[in-house]
Amino acid sequence: MDWGEDGAGVIANDQGWGTRAICRASDPDELFVDGAAQNRAKAICNGCPVRTECLAYALDARIEHGVWGGMTDRERRALLRRRPTVTSWRRLLEQARKEHDRQARPVDSELSKAS
Repeated sequence: MDWGEDGAGVIANDQGWGTRAICRASDPDELFVDGAAQNRAKAICNGCPVRTECLAYALDARIEHGVWGGMTDRERRALLRRRPTVTSWRRLLEQARKEHDRQARPVDSELSKAS
């Protein structure tokens, strides 16, 4: 899927993440919907390998419409209001993912030893 600069139709392909997005195989109109259809759009993001990058892009670019990284425009606006001091969502989300991965590794190792 290709998105325009305004989010309406070429994902800013920062380091190629857009080419790995699950939604590339979807109709872009499926991601720019209202109401209950947004839940179906968000489901497209489940399991996407670049969900974090997509969400960070939408937050950093202040994209106002559509589902990006599994969040609706309303959810993103609320997040931006709650965290007005964040200057780089990409940096924040990457740090959070690294911390999550670091904490998950010891648990994974313990589970594999117990098997």
